[in-house]
Amino acid sequence: MSDDDYLFDTASELGLHHMNFLENLFDPITADRLDAVGVRAGARCLDIGAGGGSVTRRLAGMAGPAGKVVSIDLDIDHLTAAPGVTVLRHDITEGVPPGGPFDLIHARLVLVHLPARERVLTMLVDALAPGGSLVLGELTDRPPRVLSAPSPADAELFKRIQYLSMEIVGPAAGQSFLWGTEVAHRMADAGLVDVQGVEYCRITRGGDDGCLLHRNLNVQAEPALLAAGATAEELERYRELMLDPRFTAWFYQFVCLSARKPI
Repeated sequence: MSDDDYLFDTASELGLHHMNFLENLFDPITADRLDAVGVRAGARCLDIGAGGGSVTRRLAGMAGPAGKVVSIDLDIDHLTAAPGVTVLRHDITEGVPPGGPFDLIHARLVLVHLPARERVLTMLVDALAPGGSLVLGELTDRPPRVLSAPSPADAELFKRIQYLSMEIVGPAAGQSFLWGTEVAHRMADAGLVDVQGVEYCRITRGGDDGCLLHRNLNVQAEPALLAAGATAEELERYRELMLDPRFTAWFYQFVCLSARKPI
C-alpha cells in the first residue's frame, strides 16, 4: 500500500486531527501494554506508522539516552527527530528499515490497512532480536452499536454509514477488520511466544473524541462513501449526529497485543 492507496490523508489538517483523536483514545491502552512488556534502557525500537509521534516519544523515554528509536511513516510532517530518534519516510511493505535487529517493534492501526499484512508480520518477526517483543494495536470487525439517538431514523442512519464504511469502503481500500480478531493466533503461528493482550471498547457521545473521530473519518472518506451509495444528505446528517450529545454508542473494539521472540 502506498500514499495513493491510503484512504486517509495524514498530511492534511483533517489528518492531523485524526491522529490527535487516535492518540487521545488509544495511547493509554498502548502505554499499558508497553509498560507490561517492558523496554529496557538502551533498547533498539521501531515505531511503524508513527503518526504524530506520541508512541515514539514514549519509547525514547523508556529506552533512555543509550537507546535508539526508528520512527517511520508514509508522511513524516508531524514527526520530529530528537536525540536517539531517527525519523524516516518509509513504506513498511517495502521492507524493514535499517537499525535492527530490534528489541521492540510497535505498530498501531497499520497492518489493518495493508493487503500484504501477513507478509509484513513475517518481516517484523524476522527483524526482532532474540527475546524482542512485537506490540500490535488493531481494530476488530465488531461494529459500533447505538445506545441512544435523537430518533430511530438517526440510529438507523448510523448503522447504515458504519456498514458502508466497514463492509464496503474499507475492504475496497485494502482494509481487513477481521485481522484484529486473528492477530493473537497469527503471532503464535509466526513463532512468537507469550502472547498477551487486552480488548478495549468505550461508550462514545456526540462531541467527544470518539464521535469526532467518526466524523473526521466520514469527511475524509466522503468520495468513497458517495460512490458506495451514501447520499450527501445522509453524510450531512451523520456529521451533525456526531456532534449531538444525545447520541451515544459503543465505539470500535480495539485490541492491543504483545508477543515475544524466543531466545
